[in-house]
Amino acid sequence: MSITVIGLLGIVIFLFMLLFLGMPVGFTMAVVGFGGIWYVISFKASLGMVGSELWNTFSSYGLTMVPLFVFMGQICFYSGLNKRLFKATHTVTGHVRGGLAMATIFACSGFAAICGSNTATAATMTAVALPEMKKYNYNPALSVGSIACGSTLGVVIPPSLVLILVGLYTGQSISKLFYGGILAGLLLAASFMVTIAILCWFNPDWSPLGQKRSLKEKIKALPGFFEALLLFALVMGGLYAGVFTPTEAGAVGTLIALVIGVLRRKLTWQGFTAAVIDTLQVSCMVFVIIAGAVMFSRFLAITRIPFDIADWVAALPFSPVIILSVIFIIYIIGGALMDALALLLITIPIFFPVAMKLGYDPIWFGVMITIITTLGAVTPPVGASTYVVAGIAKDIGLGSVFRGVLYFLPAYILCIILFMAVPQIITYLPSLIR
Repeated sequence: MSITVIGLLGIVIFLFMLLFLGMPVGFTMAVVGFGGIWYVISFKASLGMVGSELWNTFSSYGLTMVPLFVFMGQICFYSGLNKRLFKATHTVTGHVRGGLAMATIFACSGFAAICGSNTATAATMTAVALPEMKKYNYNPALSVGSIACGSTLGVVIPPSLVLILVGLYTGQSISKLFYGGILAGLLLAASFMVTIAILCWFNPDWSPLGQKRSLKEKIKALPGFFEALLLFALVMGGLYAGVFTPTEAGAVGTLIALVIGVLRRKLTWQGFTAAVIDTLQVSCMVFVIIAGAVMFSRFLAITRIPFDIADWVAALPFSPVIILSVIFIIYIIGGALMDALALLLITIPIFFPVAMKLGYDPIWFGVMITIITTLGAVTPPVGASTYVVAGIAKDIGLGSVFRGVLYFLPAYILCIILFMAVPQIITYLPSLIR
């Protein structure tokens, strides 16, 4: 049996264990990676790989960003920043047709920018925004669809946990990946708002008009914007100016979030301890996936499958755009079947060399696969964000959540096409960083 066949067989075994046996993805990658190296080389080599590779990976200073940015998001959540942000946007836009759903997208964008997690954004905004939309008799599918799709902005708008891991895994500048996600994320959020406006124009009964607020009430609500804007501006501004590194940005952001929570007297001791516990849980989950991905990617490297695929694809008689489109379709399908983070860590060793061989910008490709994989967070059969929303909105049901998501899929597709046609939307801001 050739070494390439062994590698392909390992991928098949991995998919079988993941999809049919229901094993956690991190453990599945670790088992296949360890067993594959054992079979190809030796048991001693597998043990040596576990010791050396995992030590090299987890002794990396850059990985400290993961718990820092997760902790920042949890502090913001338990200090109620997300609620104040939604209340502010609701006060300003609630009287516009579809305004509550638009406020939800805006609040998701703001909270995602300081949280970085789509499932956390989905959970918090469902609890905060859905009761308000029910109060004003919004269409249930539109309500849950806007929350589910808005929550996916958490992996595009920085500081995104997924972009951090993409940068660490590919050796690219995390600061540049962050800045590459800003315009892309904002444009995606704007396209969701336009979708809501169009839907409500043709179906006015889906979004009855809310109460119009006075200028005094709108001014009073402004601090809800300023807190999120201040946190985002200080973290991203410090990165752009070179005042601190991405890891230091996570520490600074966490400190600022703590100060805001304490000064506002919204962060209780119980909230702080809950934030610590949630941060430990999320970080451990991420680290298990990273450990499995390291072992699995080493197995793939030994079988030379990534390099063989890159050489084979580069020799195909098709244009780079067609090949890239096929890769993106694979990401969309894969994202619908498994966790987005795990999918990226598994496939980057295979497709990143292909993209580089085709001459694409690494920052652009990293942001693009992150955006495309967000589709998997809202598409069946997995769709992590949709299950979170459906789990909280038990009276609406999973079917309505998926139906609501379908309204926003054209916006996703149009944005992806636009980013492919005009890559400068993603690459311009990173090009300003030296």
